Amino acid sequence: MSVAFRRDGDEEHLEPKFEVPIPPGPNLVTARGLDLLKSREAELAALVATQTEETALNAAKRDLRYVQQRLATAQLVPVPDGTVAAFGCRVDFTLNGNPRVLDIVGHDEADAGEGRIAFTAPLARALLGCEAGDFADFGGQPDAIEVTAIRPI
Repeated sequence: MSVAFRRDGDEEHLEPKFEVPIPPGPNLVTARGLDLLKSREAELAALVATQTEETALNAAKRDLRYVQQRLATAQLVPVPDGTVAAFGCRVDFTLNGNPRVLDIVGHDEADAGEGRIAFTAPLARALLGCEAGDFADFGGQPDAIEVTAIRPI
């Protein structure tokens, strides 16, 4: 019989499960972001306690390890004064003439659909350090962004 038709078990064909990658750089968090991590840790700990199926249990444990690592390295950033676009600010701006509002937050709190972007995102990096009335380059276009207002989240 050909080796191609021989199979000892399904285990050799399963994809390996890796740890959830930790974003590089500092783990900056807002107060809301820290609360979200703490509540996620409690949810995952409860889930681990109730899982009986091995694959689901291992996935829950992996996610719990990720959240615990993020909590251990979390650096709570003080609320900014809102005069300059910084971590923890809500920034109103126009991008190529279209008005937008974004919050600059940490990786674990970021949700672009909800208007929250990580401080390391290219758009956030373009906004950081700007004041209301400033213009910033973005996407290879000079003065593509006009900052109209800044306030703490």
